[in-house]
Amino acid sequence: MMRRWAIFSRAFPAVLLFLAVYLHAGDVTGQVELRDSHEAAVRQHSDYSGVVVSLRPMGTVAPLKPTRVTMTQKNKTFTPHMLAIPVGSTVDFPNLDPIFHNAFSSYNGQIFDLGLYPPGSTRSVKFSREGAVRVFCNIHSSMSAMIVVLATPYFAVTKRDGTFSIANVPAGEYELRLMHERATEATLQALSRRIKVSDDALAIPALSISEAGYLVIPHKNKYGHDYPPDSDNHSGYSEILK
Repeated sequence: MMRRWAIFSRAFPAVLLFLAVYLHAGDVTGQVELRDSHEAAVRQHSDYSGVVVSLRPMGTVAPLKPTRVTMTQKNKTFTPHMLAIPVGSTVDFPNLDPIFHNAFSSYNGQIFDLGLYPPGSTRSVKFSREGAVRVFCNIHSSMSAMIVVLATPYFAVTKRDGTFSIANVPAGEYELRLMHERATEATLQALSRRIKVSDDALAIPALSISEAGYLVIPHKNKYGHDYPPDSDNHSGYSEILK
């Protein structure tokens, strides 16, 4: 009996901390609008999806819960196109096409190369540091995606109408940050702000991201060379040579 009490007494402070955080938490919601865009989905259909909204605690370190998620390759498309994960998470890249793929990233967020792998197989990457990772296929130039690796558990990706909801955010002060692949770094930094979360739900005033100044620069393959003109029609059964 005494042993059980000793174990409980050691765990009790952690239980109280968990209850305090859980009971003093609220949902943070809002809506993001994209403007000055050249994308048809935005201009014609008001598609404001794919913006990552994150909250970084001020002066404290939030415990992270690494997860395992999937980014599929099907119809020569990465899905989801925008993925947000906490540091330490693992992403599976299953190939659901009847052709070979070669997912890779040569950007500073995290460099990786999964190599050429066949239909029906999968390969994985663990993302161990914070940053934005642009993902491409070494065979098909039109395939692209972005993985945003965050050092906070409080984040969300906007839906088609631009709305977002971050659940159970503990009371305190946070820095609100935005990540959008078609906005300049200066534009996104200007939108960062400090917010204070209380026990109740917090609705962030509408946020507007301008895509003005964004330039589309064709990416290279994993060897740093241009893709062949017919890369998107390439079968993918033999690796593109240097």
